Amino acid sequence: MKHSIMSSIQEAIHAIMKLQDSCALEFIEQVAATITQAYQNGNKILIAGNGGSLCDAMHFAEELTGFYRQKRKALPAIALSDPGHITCVGNDLGFEYIFSRGVEALGQKGDVLIVLTTSGQSMNLVHAVEAAKKMGIKTVGFLGKTGGKLKDTTDHQWIVEGFKTSDRIQEVHMAAIHIIIEIVEKLYFYQPEKENAVLSSLASS
Repeated sequence: MKHSIMSSIQEAIHAIMKLQDSCALEFIEQVAATITQAYQNGNKILIAGNGGSLCDAMHFAEELTGFYRQKRKALPAIALSDPGHITCVGNDLGFEYIFSRGVEALGQKGDVLIVLTTSGQSMNLVHAVEAAKKMGIKTVGFLGKTGGKLKDTTDHQWIVEGFKTSDRIQEVHMAAIHIIIEIVEKLYFYQPEKENAVLSSLASS
């Protein structure tokens, strides 16, 4: 049993090491800048995912609306997780439209939609990204495996490759989410105003 435990620990460490890749560092920097710029412009963040990724979406949102590492004002973030909405749309239109309808209902130009998926194959997330683009909402994809149908469809994407199962991908996604929130807090609340011009170039790159 100890061998199995150590094997899993080593795999988890290998997964977390993905955060040091240049593509991961660039993604984290760009997403933190994009979110910060949205907040500076009076916009909000929408977050969507299925299953464990929906739980991660809710975690992401509550770290922004509540507190992360230190007390500060609440930041607007909505996880598209309302069960009434999901069951209504799922029943009347189909499960593949639960998130796109949420984007249409709650999104505004200048907002940011973040989708979390370990496969990139979820059609409800594909439709959500399509809806967001039509509305002038910036899009971010936390992806896994090959990136699936969502590969190259979002403004910013990061594909965690090399893992067959979702658990390791989700662990790395959550570590990146925590780092992004930490950077957003520093940029939005504590960065000198003269340095804020950097955000615009990062968010658009």
